Amino acid sequence: MIENLPALVIAVPLLGAFTAPLFRKKPQGAAVWVNIIALVTLGLVLLLAREVLSSGTILYTFGAKEPGFTLPSGYRFPVRIIFEIDAMGAFMAISAALMTFMGALYSYSHLKGESGLEKYYALLLLLEVGILGMVLTGDLFNLFVFLEITGIAGSALVGFRNYRGEASEAGIKYLMVSSVASLMVLLSIGILYAQYDNLNLAYLAKHVSFNMVDMIAFGLLFSSFAVKCGAVPMHYWVPDAYTEVPAGVNPPLLVSTYASLYALFRVSFTLFANISWTLERVGWVMVILGILTMFIGVTMALVQHDVKRLMSYHAISQTGYMLLGVGVGLTVLHDPTKFQEFGRAAMAGGIFHIINHIIYKGLLLMTGGALFYVTGTRNLDKMGGLARKMPYTAVAFIVGAAAISGLPPFNGFASKILIYEASYRLNPLLAIFAMVTSILTLASFVKVFASAFLGPPVKEYENVGEVPRPMLVSMLTLAALCILFGLFPNVVLDKLVYPAVNALVKFTTYTGWVP
Repeated sequence: MIENLPALVIAVPLLGAFTAPLFRKKPQGAAVWVNIIALVTLGLVLLLAREVLSSGTILYTFGAKEPGFTLPSGYRFPVRIIFEIDAMGAFMAISAALMTFMGALYSYSHLKGESGLEKYYALLLLLEVGILGMVLTGDLFNLFVFLEITGIAGSALVGFRNYRGEASEAGIKYLMVSSVASLMVLLSIGILYAQYDNLNLAYLAKHVSFNMVDMIAFGLLFSSFAVKCGAVPMHYWVPDAYTEVPAGVNPPLLVSTYASLYALFRVSFTLFANISWTLERVGWVMVILGILTMFIGVTMALVQHDVKRLMSYHAISQTGYMLLGVGVGLTVLHDPTKFQEFGRAAMAGGIFHIINHIIYKGLLLMTGGALFYVTGTRNLDKMGGLARKMPYTAVAFIVGAAAISGLPPFNGFASKILIYEASYRLNPLLAIFAMVTSILTLASFVKVFASAFLGPPVKEYENVGEVPRPMLVSMLTLAALCILFGLFPNVVLDKLVYPAVNALVKFTTYTGWVP
């Protein structure tokens, strides 16, 4: 079974997605089935990650291992999909599988009573399939195919509550943005294939010459993935999508966003790693995008009164830290001395922040969903005194708020301190912007806690109570991870993050079959 783990990681959730509609008349049966599938997938991903981290990069071929069809012209090509799974891909796959399971567990109670749940759970697993394919593939065209799957599944989930006009609007917007981004990726793929007759990432990394045509292709790839990861000024779809999607989908939808960020990093480091002047400029573009994203995101969050929309703008802001950290590393990658002094630590901070953010932002959006579940509103001005009624949710919110604000000993502090220190070495102003953003983030969440959980109880919520147990288990599990990752950051850094950094920098294992 070990040798077929990559196939099972895709096949199991795909099987779950196609069988979920069989439970049309028993929606809770679909919920149980999908939770089992998500848990099994998580176990398989953990086994795959252990194999990668212990043995190195895994190459796995779906279909023909040797050249297959021969055209009349004599051109031969294989019918196959190649996965090249390194530590960076394994890191992202763990994030995807974990958050899909947490989202499915949360949804068990959160969506009870909604119609069309068999479709909802099928789409949830399809979203997971798309994410896993994006982060495990070693081929640009397969990356495009799985990007399309995440876009279609994600847009349907965003618009799932189609009885709300806002949800339908958000779903259409998400679909349009995904379609434009995917079209840009497809166009760049055509440009690269026309020049190199190959779309394997490692092959392209060794042969790309970075002429004017290559620059156009790279610009299209960079822009499309920046759109999909919600970087400013391409962030306009994020607040609508994260606000209107059911809270159980927020964690895997977050991972799908950062799968596009992963693709941005992979393309930047892999395709043009041998051209130092290009790397430095791309690094600075990433750094500037990061600063703009974190600052604009947090300032927009400060004025929000819708609790999930406020948290959605913070999701934009936190993306800026990831861009800043990895951008600093990319800027000095051509200088071995600077890279070892602070560039590697900057990249580690940015990549560590991906999983930290997925955990605490997933937690916070779940607490927002819990507030909506109990009160029927997302308006902070209509809430108050809920800490007495929802003590466990209040504790989970405090943990998530402290983590996103970068307070010790929570996981947000562990990754942010690496970004602060490394960015200061490149330019002190970068660290100042990052720290000011964290202060504003803390102020924003103090406002949320005071509005929703403190103060006198609101009369119409006198008889409300805590959310159901599956929702609590999901939130408290993520809260526990916030604490564990903050108390033992070196374990995560040594076992997952630094191997991912090394894999991102040295993605040259497989050259592919060349006709």
